Amino acid sequence: MPHINKKRPDTRLQIIQVAAKLFIDEGYTNTSFAKIANMLDLSTGNITFYFKSKEHLLAVLVNELFSFQYNLLEQAANEGKTSLLAYCFELTTVAAACREDEAIRDFFVSAYSSEITLRLIRENDVEKSKKIFGEYHPEWTDEQWMATENIVSGIEYATIMTSEETTSLPLQIETALNSIMILYGVPEEMRKIKIKKVFALDYRALGMRVLGEFKDYIDNVNEQNLKNAAKAK
Repeated sequence: MPHINKKRPDTRLQIIQVAAKLFIDEGYTNTSFAKIANMLDLSTGNITFYFKSKEHLLAVLVNELFSFQYNLLEQAANEGKTSLLAYCFELTTVAAACREDEAIRDFFVSAYSSEITLRLIRENDVEKSKKIFGEYHPEWTDEQWMATENIVSGIEYATIMTSEETTSLPLQIETALNSIMILYGVPEEMRKIKIKKVFALDYRALGMRVLGEFKDYIDNVNEQNLKNAAKAK
């Protein structure tokens, strides 16, 4: 657990730091305002003063995850910016991590189940999809992109929700990636190439590596934010 200085006045930042750690390590569902407040020696009223609900706290962490995860996977894909392979890695690694870690699965399921965070996910993914798939649909309007993303987010949710007992992870990933790329008009041969490259890597290990590095990243960013806030006093 990150070091908490209860005498520091940067209460909002400390709440984010503790909540982020708990959401990732113990799961969003198992983390209550009471637990966060207890770790900071605060009342729950102090928490709700800064965040109306757990969903608003979750949104902070989801926003942090967007750029970190995709940038790291762009490096793994080694195809340059806005690469289709990085896009494929993103869903693959999340699905793999959710099969390996129940707390992570709970975090992502909660993110896709919350109206606040699902809206953030869709808005972020629309902008990313325009860059990756724009060549296939130069005539699409913003409404068309969002309508397609609404379907895509449903596929993503089903992928992270599906258990090993129901469908094997490789089949679930292949089906999801193929379906999404079809929706965005990616030619069949290109779809096969990207899916083959995904399975050529140890995607389960990559998924856990991404989440492990994200945990470290969150700890470091939050601690640095607290230090910067203290210096600004």
